[in-house]
Amino acid sequence: MILDNKNYKNGFTIIELVITIFVLSIAVIGAYNAFTIMDILTSNSSDRFTAAYLAQEGIEIVRNIRDTNWIEEDDWTAGLSDGDWEADYKTFGDEMTPLEPYGSGSYLLVDENGFYNYLSGDETKFKRKIALTSLPIPGTEEDVFDILKVSVTVSWDEKANILHREKQEQLITVEEYLYNWLYETEE
Repeated sequence: MILDNKNYKNGFTIIELVITIFVLSIAVIGAYNAFTIMDILTSNSSDRFTAAYLAQEGIEIVRNIRDTNWIEEDDWTAGLSDGDWEADYKTFGDEMTPLEPYGSGSYLLVDENGFYNYLSGDETKFKRKIALTSLPIPGTEEDVFDILKVSVTVSWDEKANILHREKQEQLITVEEYLYNWLYETEE
């Protein structure tokens, strides 16, 4: 059999073009959605890392106050009374304590050097609450408080996105127990 080349046409038909455009459109939309979701997840991870570092910084601020009290030979809990507090390394409390009462919570600010504080800079989405609780050493008198429970909670609002429809409050809490190293028992 001899084939007649005149009956065959070169090129694509309309149906082949429509199918090709449809497949390419699905691939492009899928890739765009994947990048959008990755961008949201990366942003959320960045916020969680920042919050974790701010919470750990809250613990370190209280530890520094305790250590300064020891160096100055004051009571180790001077300025560290039970309650909910705010603090940063540019401490702004009164003479009795560098801590400020939490109240409804102020937003942390970030200055031009990237340091978080409550005094100057651009407002961030983060709030930090430092909760202090004095505890007795187990097996001792109830009025001897030589353990300080420090619980720092950093909160922020996550904007609505394609993963959830409403704004959601996010929290990270870090706890640590600080001890009176100079605790002396009477013999």
